[in-house]
Order: sequence, then structure tokens, then C-alpha cells
Amino acid sequence: MNIQSFLEYQLLGNAGQQWLLAIATFIGLVIVFKIFSSMVISKLKKASEKTETDIDDFFIGLVNNVKPPFYFFVALYAATQLLELNGLVGKIIFGLFLFTVVYQAITVLQRVIDYGIQKILMSSGGEDDQDKEGVVKLIGQIAKAVLWVVGALMIFSNFGIDVTSLIAGLGIGGIAIALALQNVLGDLFASFSIFLDKPFKVGDYISISPTEKGTVEKVGIKTTRVRTLQGQQLVVSNKKLTDSSVENFRRMDKRRMTFAFGVVYETPIEKLKAIPKMITDIIESVEKAKLDRVNFKTLGASSLDFEVVFTMQIPEYSEYMNAQEKINFAILEKFEKEKIEFAYPTQTLFVKK
Repeated sequence: MNIQSFLEYQLLGNAGQQWLLAIATFIGLVIVFKIFSSMVISKLKKASEKTETDIDDFFIGLVNNVKPPFYFFVALYAATQLLELNGLVGKIIFGLFLFTVVYQAITVLQRVIDYGIQKILMSSGGEDDQDKEGVVKLIGQIAKAVLWVVGALMIFSNFGIDVTSLIAGLGIGGIAIALALQNVLGDLFASFSIFLDKPFKVGDYISISPTEKGTVEKVGIKTTRVRTLQGQQLVVSNKKLTDSSVENFRRMDKRRMTFAFGVVYETPIEKLKAIPKMITDIIESVEKAKLDRVNFKTLGASSLDFEVVFTMQIPEYSEYMNAQEKINFAILEKFEKEKIEFAYPTQTLFVKK
């Protein structure tokens, strides 16, 4: 068979000339893809030597992750476009090409998600890294699952399958699942909210209600664990925390405190007028305490009542209590020295003769 006969020879409905062109296209594209990937890797490696970031190393990994089967099927599909193939063979080749492209795209996007998760975890220092890691990884797994669902729908759609009814079915099924798991999903999304908004973290002392308060030990996917001052572990759903007004005492920068005391009615007016100055001197002598006001507040049923407001410039409760103790002792000593008596509930009975 001479060359002319070979070029005109028909195989599967295509002349030899078309087959040669298709084979040349296939081989040429495979070589071009290989050279291109090698050049990209070489350029990125040179650039990575001049930078301190790892993003260039990440892109090198992405390029390396593109395996030869991807080049092979892309080149095969491009080459077969030069041939006239029957419907079945064309669909098989197109299916392999489409699956390869979608699979490769999803793989690349998964690596991007993993890289983002790694960066988030590395940038979030603190005691609650383990809890954050669980939430961030869960978000990553959900994102990856969505990628595969979208990829599958793209493949079905390109094969002529009506995905509208499939999407509707998935939507109805999703609604049914969401209704069945609404409490779990509510806590799950609440954990995302806590992670992103950061109203508190592990180690913070919080108050959820007058009877629910303590130090945060763990922020989980569904619940948060709080250690009370009495030693019990309080387990609170994340949804309740996001729906409640949570007081975070750890983020206080100072404490404003109020206390009151009363003296007897028999106290001379001169000493009553001197009491505010006495209290002012006492509080100003205490380190990190700042007086706001001292007032003769009311004429009580059995006492002359004073009210004192001062601010501690540090948030620690133990430091406040130490300061309050010093103030109380100093007031007792000063009043004892000045012969000022504290009042306590009494009744005086006057009998008419």
C-alpha cells in the first residue's frame, strides 16, 4: 500500500490523512502540556527562592497535582474532534474527558480549601485551637461535599440528563432532613457564629443567667462546656448562647462598685459632714482604686445612710475584693477613732406618762 492509498484508506469512517492529523495532534498536545507544566514549575521554584511566603510552594503543589491522565484525556478529546466518530464512541470519549476535567478541578479546589483551613488555624492562636480546628475542618468538609455535588450535576447535565427534577428532589430531601435535624443544625450554625464572631473564648468567665455562670472550658460543635465556681461542669447548647445576652467578665477593663453603710441618728452633724472626706481619703489611699462619689443618701428608718461609688482600674475580681477589704477595715478603724457608731435595725419605744 503506497502513501496515497494509505492517506485515502477509510477506517471507522475517517481517511488515513485524518487519523494521522489526529494522532499528531494528540502527541503534540501531550508534549506541549508536559513542557508547559515543567516550565511553570521551574519558574515557580525560582520565584520561591526569593520569597519568604509559602504561597508559591502551594502553587507548585497544585501544578504537580495535575497528573498525566489529565493531559492524556484532554489531548485525546481535542484530537478526536478532528475525526468523525459514531455516537457511542464519541460519548465515551467525551464522558472520559468531562469526568477527568471535573475531577481535576475538584481536586484543585479541595487543595485550595485545605490550604485556607491551614492558614486560618495557623493564624488563630489561643487556648481554644483544638475547638476551632474542629469547626474549621467541618466547614471544609461541607465545602468539599458541595463541590462533589456540583461536579456530579455538571456531568449529568452535559450528558443530557434533566437535573432540574434531581435538584428539586435534593431540595425536598434537604428540607426534610433540615426539619428532622433542626435542633442539631441550629447548634451547628450557632457554633459557626461563635467561631466567627468570637463573643468569648476558652478561659473567659461568662454569665448566661443569674444561675448559669462560670469559666469556658470548651466550645464544641453542638455545646459549650462551662466550669462553675462550685466546680460543676455546665453544658449549654450553642444556640442558647447565641440567643442569650452573655456577659463576658474577662473583657472588663475596670470594675465600678457601689456599697452603702449607715450611722446612728445620734451622730453629731459636724461628724456627719466630715464622713465624705474620711471616705475619700481612705479610698484614695488604696492602690488602683478611684473614687467616683460619696453621698449622704437617705434618712433611713433607723440610720443615716451613705452611698459610696468607686472604680477599680483592673478587672480581676480577687483584686477588687482585696481592695474592698482594705476599705472596710480602714472605715472601721477611722469610725472607731472618731467615735462614730454604725447603725443597725432598732426601734425606740416612747411611753407616755
